[in-house]
Amino acid sequence: MGFQEPDLAELAARDCLWRLVNSYSRACDRRDFALLRSLYHDDALEEHGDAFTGPPDAYVAWVADALENWSATAHYVANGLFEITDDYAEGEIYKINYHRTLDESEEIVTGSRSLDRFARRRGEWRFLGRCVTLDWAQRRPVSADAHESFAAASPHGKSGPADPSYRKLTLFGAMPNEAATKTEAGARHVE
Repeated sequence: MGFQEPDLAELAARDCLWRLVNSYSRACDRRDFALLRSLYHDDALEEHGDAFTGPPDAYVAWVADALENWSATAHYVANGLFEITDDYAEGEIYKINYHRTLDESEEIVTGSRSLDRFARRRGEWRFLGRCVTLDWAQRRPVSADAHESFAAASPHGKSGPADPSYRKLTLFGAMPNEAATKTEAGARHVE
């Protein structure tokens, strides 16, 4: 299978799709739920197996609750493939996801893929559907020494508006002040 050089419209669409999947990670890790919701069309469907399947508003509420169970998360987009036809696109996005427990004792690292569908409406690309698949998972104790000694002079990332990115990257905009609603559900991973 070979590839042909894309035209400028395809390059622009791919750039939008990359920005979209990377903004998803930022929204989750910074707990910016307004940003997260803005990435979806109103009729989108989010699928996380038996844990959650539903529309964007319910998904954002579910994510806000799920992230309350973790002191830190980091969702890294490793690579992705996109196929684009007019105003519709599909993507297979490989991710590495980090979760640290609230008591700072354990971390869970997973490898997942999101099988994404996108639509361009009124000139904007947004998610039309995401189906998350888990490829591998690892659970291990947290090494407090590593977190405190490795690059200790660097400021530590935060979940929310206290994160250094909100002061240093002014073009990203300020995060609205949102309160997550807690439920009695157990800890869940968000990927």
